[in-house]
Amino acid sequence: MANPNFIDYVKINCRSGKGGSGSWSLFRDKLNSKGGPDGGDGGAGGSVILRGNAQLWTLLHLKYKKHVICGNGANGAKGRKTGKNGEDQIIEVPLGTVAKDPETGEALFEITQDGQTEVLTPGGRGGLGNWNFKSSTNQTPRYAQPGEDGLDVWRILELKVLADVGLVGLPNAGKSTLLSVVSAAKPEIADYPFTTLVPNLGIVEYRNFQSFVMADIPGIIEGASEGKGIGHRFLRHIERNAVLLFLISADSDDINSEYKVLLNELEKYNPEMLFKDRILAISKSDMLDQELMTEISSDLPKDVKTIFISSVSGYNIMELKDMLWKLLND
Repeated sequence: MANPNFIDYVKINCRSGKGGSGSWSLFRDKLNSKGGPDGGDGGAGGSVILRGNAQLWTLLHLKYKKHVICGNGANGAKGRKTGKNGEDQIIEVPLGTVAKDPETGEALFEITQDGQTEVLTPGGRGGLGNWNFKSSTNQTPRYAQPGEDGLDVWRILELKVLADVGLVGLPNAGKSTLLSVVSAAKPEIADYPFTTLVPNLGIVEYRNFQSFVMADIPGIIEGASEGKGIGHRFLRHIERNAVLLFLISADSDDINSEYKVLLNELEKYNPEMLFKDRILAISKSDMLDQELMTEISSDLPKDVKTIFISSVSGYNIMELKDMLWKLLND
C-alpha cells in the first residue's frame, strides 16, 4: 500500500489581496485654508509566497489546504500617510517543488534552496494618492488612483525528489532491496511488481564519513511516458538526479532489451535525461557463476559502465558505491 504521507502533487486556489485606494485630500489647518494635495498612497495587497524548507519532504501539509487567501491593502490617508500593506501568506514547501500554471502547464519557477522565496501570486498594487499628481498646471488635483485587484487563480505544486542518484528499473528489479542494503531506508519489499508506489530516499554512507542520497523510483514499464502503469507520474523525480543507476535483474530474458526500454521511456519523457551520467548494474548476481557473468558481459551495452551486484550477498556493493561516488564528484 502506498505511503499516505507522501504527497507530491497538489492544486491550490491562491487569492492575493486587493491594493488599497489612494487618498485625495487637500491640506487644511487653522493657518492654511488652501494647502496643497496631501493624499497618501494605498497599501499593496498581500501576496502568496512560497519558501523553501529543507526540513520538509512532502506536500502533505497542503493536501487539505485548497484555498490560500491574503489580506487587502488599506486605503491611503491625508497627511501623505500610506495605507498598511495586506498580510502575505507564506507557504513552506520542500526543496524540488515546481509551481505550474494548470491551464498552460507552464512551469513558473522551482524552489531548490533552503530559505529561497518566490512570489506565487502577487498582490494588487496600492493606488497613488493625489499628491503624486500635482504639477505646475494642476496644483490641486482632486482625484486619486484606485487600488489594483488581486488575483484569484489556481496553481499546481509538484515535487521533484532531490537526490544524487536515482534508481531506474522495471518493476521487481531489486531497487528497494538495494536501497535497504546501502542505506537506513526501510522501503516495502516483496517478490511482486509495483511494491514501490512512492519514491523512497536513503542516505548512503561512504568512506571517511561521507555520504550521498539515493532515490528508489517506482518501476517503469514500456509506455510509461504515455501514462501506462504507475511510473509516468514519477518520471519527473528522475529529472533532479545527478546520476542514474539502471538496475536489471540477472534472470531477465533480455538485458539489452530491458535497458533499451528504460532509455526509450526516459527519452520520450525528457530527452535531456539521456545526457546524465549512468551506470548499469545487474542485480541478483548471486545466482550466477563466473562463467555466466563472462557470457552475459559480452552481450551488455558498450556505451555504459556495467557492474554485477547482489544486494543479498553484498557482492560488489562497495565497488558500486565507488563508481557512483566517482561519477558524482567528477
